Amino acid sequence: MLKVLIVEDEDVIRKGLIHTIDWISIGCNIIGDACDGEEGLKLIEKCRPDIVITDIKMPFMDGITMLEEALKKYSFYSILLTSYSEFEYAKKAISLKVYEYLLKPVDEERLFEIIEKIRSEIDNKKFIEDLYKKTKKDEDIKLVDLDIYYLPSEKSNYYVNKALDEIKNNYDKKISIETLAEGMGVSTSYLSRKFKDVTNQTFMDVLTKYRVQRAIELLETGKYRVYEVADMTGFGEYKNFCNAFKRYINLSPTEFLKSNSCIVKKCHPIDK
Repeated sequence: MLKVLIVEDEDVIRKGLIHTIDWISIGCNIIGDACDGEEGLKLIEKCRPDIVITDIKMPFMDGITMLEEALKKYSFYSILLTSYSEFEYAKKAISLKVYEYLLKPVDEERLFEIIEKIRSEIDNKKFIEDLYKKTKKDEDIKLVDLDIYYLPSEKSNYYVNKALDEIKNNYDKKISIETLAEGMGVSTSYLSRKFKDVTNQTFMDVLTKYRVQRAIELLETGKYRVYEVADMTGFGEYKNFCNAFKRYINLSPTEFLKSNSCIVKKCHPIDK
């Protein structure tokens, strides 16, 4: 539910907004009301609403001054109530990023339209904020480094190195540990065991991570559709690709593309 605060010095208008509009039906909750700017400022600081609907001319502190002071503390959406005679003055509040102006008497349908637009923006910003929390920086996304397994060590194994070469060179094709073992003249169980000894992972885990890694690089170019990337990285079926991608990145390929788009555009969520 969106939290709405109403600040209006005229009782009839204020009470009309509170009691005659079906706020619940549009997913809103009136968390408070005030009859002047000073009281309104205190309630904004205390209740931290998502939306403030306020008159301009009020006792003790006008609506624009109230918004100026409140916006120094945190961000919210504001709707200014105005008459025709005040409209030019109201437009000066554009520096406060007032979301919309509503002429008195309030048109209920128009108010609903504005609330829906605000809700859409809030949902979008929340989605973006969630993506920022989930998505690692591009330079941090490295699922597997095949090169480290080629370094000389007591665990190094000729057959495992051959299997790693196969992953690196043919990840975009249909490959399996069974066919690799057969081609090298060793048993599948032997190759599986040695691969796990060297990498601490199964052949399929390393193959899938490497494919996802290559998929990320292709998606970031912006040249290919998701289903094309699925095919280019050896996943074949779109569903298999999406499941694997989400398992390792915690985002679907589409969500990952959106998150990158947001990063490029420097879209920042509203401060709360």
